[in-house]
Amino acid sequence: MSEATQPGSGSSDGQSGTEPFDLVVLGAGPGGYVGAIRAAQLGFRVAVVDENELFGGTCLRVGCIPSKALLESSHHFVEAKESFASHGIVTGKVKLDLPTMLSRKDEVVKRLTGGVKMLLDRAKIETFVGRGRFDGPGRIKVDGRDAGIVQGKNILIAVGSYSTRLPNIEFDGDLVGDSTTALSYPEPPKKLVVIGAGYIGLELGSVWNRLGSEVIVLEALDRILPGMDSEIANIAKRTFEKQGLQFRLGARVESVKIQDKHCMVTIQGEEPFKVDRVLVAVGRTPATKDLGLETIGLETDARGRIAAVEDDYSTAVPGVYAIGDCIGGPMLAHKASEEGVAFAEKLAGIPGKVHYEYIPGIVYTHPEIATVGVTEDQAKASGHEYKKGICPFGAVARAVTLGDAEGRVKILADAQTDRVLGVHIIGPRAGDLIAEAVVAMQFGASSEDIARVCHAHPTLSEGVHEAALAIDKRAIHT
Repeated sequence: MSEATQPGSGSSDGQSGTEPFDLVVLGAGPGGYVGAIRAAQLGFRVAVVDENELFGGTCLRVGCIPSKALLESSHHFVEAKESFASHGIVTGKVKLDLPTMLSRKDEVVKRLTGGVKMLLDRAKIETFVGRGRFDGPGRIKVDGRDAGIVQGKNILIAVGSYSTRLPNIEFDGDLVGDSTTALSYPEPPKKLVVIGAGYIGLELGSVWNRLGSEVIVLEALDRILPGMDSEIANIAKRTFEKQGLQFRLGARVESVKIQDKHCMVTIQGEEPFKVDRVLVAVGRTPATKDLGLETIGLETDARGRIAAVEDDYSTAVPGVYAIGDCIGGPMLAHKASEEGVAFAEKLAGIPGKVHYEYIPGIVYTHPEIATVGVTEDQAKASGHEYKKGICPFGAVARAVTLGDAEGRVKILADAQTDRVLGVHIIGPRAGDLIAEAVVAMQFGASSEDIARVCHAHPTLSEGVHEAALAIDKRAIHT
């Protein structure tokens, strides 16, 4: 393959000449492919390099999308066993067909990754399948199916992250694995240990708990969901315990060893105990190793992050930019996508911007948990005077009709200005409901602004409305 060549939209031996691309994007995940498409819309000639034939990054291939498919399927399984009868639906004995469930998950992934490739092709973006590494300024060497050199006037690093591993844990990618491993267990483990009580651990722990596993969540801290509003996190813990999840907080794992096709887990100060599988879910690490950064003089910090200027995502090397999990901040797909758009617009001279204080976080357990802005813990710690409004979903008619009335909406507002500081929701479709709060906060809304907007009845959004009313003791239904 000659320089700046390769297919994507054409044949595997096609050429696009030696003229450098305006932009080469390393990584076809939520940050990379979105940034590439926006740049193409703005008139740039763009190429994307990714080592996987299925585009979409970790999120689409082995992260957000397959895990949500399993969460949905496993939730239906529990509903069929435990809730259908209350609706007058008699099903008989419900059985698990795990191969079909996993196959559906794979089909969802196939459909959406194929959609990403279609979008790139439609935008006339050239795609290169192979491992991309810097080979000096403006040059990316591709090893793999589309081997060769791709040149770019500008290069965007959007390679995402991988699951963090812990020392003293025998990681074999089978009995002891990460979130990718836990998407494809051949059968529900009798006893599963999840190390880490964050978003990923709770979501995948919930999946296998619903499918019949005894799930023990080990967390080194004294709480679950670190960084989230503690009141909401405590409600979540009690709810998950009712569902069968077991929590051991303040549990520091010293080692995990594989013995006789089982896992021996040792917690500091305790005797080892035996389980069938271990899921390590303690965070993610930027995938910036082995990118040839030394050939352009670009360094990372101790955690592998690249320093990038928030205004335009430029790095210390002219013409090289970075976004997403590579630069720190919340490791969320939608954050990376917003950065991809902002980067492309800045490159074109358009004032793109990401409002980092209004990036929502969502845990797709049941009930769902969603959060944006300041937590009550942060407000107290900073001495910020605030008002609080709460609406339990038991007071929301739509939640009651769904048979899903557990949880609450919590809104915090500035005590003087009434400007909304944070919104925290645990309950049905919390991930969808949080969008209203994000829009309101980004436009500087007060709690009264939300309270004076008509919310349709009966909808779950009335919980947000009622919580806003409650801030000034005007709630009608609570």
